[in-house]
Amino acid sequence: MTRLTRLVTAELVPPLLAGTLLFTAILSFGYFFISSQWLAGVPVGLVARWIGYQLPDTLVKVLPMAVVLMTVVAFGRMNTERELVAVQTGGVSLGRVTRPAAFVGLLVTLLSVWLSLWVAPRANVETRGLYWDALTGAGLSQLSGKTVDLGAGLTLYIQGYDAASREMRGVRVEKWQADDPRRGTVIFADRGTFENNQLSLRGYGVYGVDYGAVKALSAVPENDPAALQAAVQAVFPSVVVPQNDTDPLNVDTGLSRKQTLARYADAIGADSEGWPELITAMTAPGVKDSDRAAARLSLNRKLALPFANLVLVLAALPFALRFGRTLGVSLGVALLIAVAYYLLFSVGLSVAGLVPGLPELGVWLANIVFALGGLWLLRRS
Repeated sequence: MTRLTRLVTAELVPPLLAGTLLFTAILSFGYFFISSQWLAGVPVGLVARWIGYQLPDTLVKVLPMAVVLMTVVAFGRMNTERELVAVQTGGVSLGRVTRPAAFVGLLVTLLSVWLSLWVAPRANVETRGLYWDALTGAGLSQLSGKTVDLGAGLTLYIQGYDAASREMRGVRVEKWQADDPRRGTVIFADRGTFENNQLSLRGYGVYGVDYGAVKALSAVPENDPAALQAAVQAVFPSVVVPQNDTDPLNVDTGLSRKQTLARYADAIGADSEGWPELITAMTAPGVKDSDRAAARLSLNRKLALPFANLVLVLAALPFALRFGRTLGVSLGVALLIAVAYYLLFSVGLSVAGLVPGLPELGVWLANIVFALGGLWLLRRS
């Protein structure tokens, strides 16, 4: 039996590696082609580093396709050359022959879970930071005219950005009290920089404001300057203006510069939340219900796709036995199965969005359907 396991595993590994390389190359070329207009004059090493940062997320997407190809090619060839008939004649069941495929599928699943929840989110942040800061040189210019949430209760607005000096122009930073949204601190600055997790502002003014005290202004007698001063003081309880415009004000942020670019620079933000962030969003006190639901959906999505590697071994096996006669046919069948899975997976995500109270039903829909379908087809084989 050990020899049989080695022989079957030797049939599985080459198409798995070939499929992974093929599909990864295709997807990576797509990234390169879409962004090629920004890559003129960029050093090859920097472009390779940018593509390398995208590999973890790319692998999570392509490994299910590679697993399907592995199953269809390997078992299709063994079936065509009557090797499966030979071992079954010798008293070895089909289930025993397919155990190495299930084991390989499990290993790929575990690898994909690790990539999906721990490696890819951080690599995606590095990808966006490298793209906007180094490859395109646009930096924070994509945030001009936008108000973005920097975490730690801070929001940032910038009027413009000078890529050459990496300086923001016309900066506004706000932080409002959670228990009273009418009270907070507003910072205006002529210019500033944003590096790592720190804003460094110059030409600034810091204003504590309480809009709840504005109503009292209308009740102040016109001939009582002291009362007017006290009312204005209540609206602006603190004002800080530096004596020298070159003196910096440093403000710590919840999101780093790279994380901010990853979340807000593109029309579709990078998938930058991993296991620690998602678990915190689901369990920490004070998190909004909508954010908890979004984290729950995202966590299930990041688990469901890796487990497709195991499910698709089962789903592809009956097609391998029936259609895997030649390499060309096997490749076509594998692509059809993979496309069908991803289409159903997309439908499931849409269903999950419509049922926020039970997102698991939609997210795992494709895995459930393909697992049951694979078992049914195997029984009929």
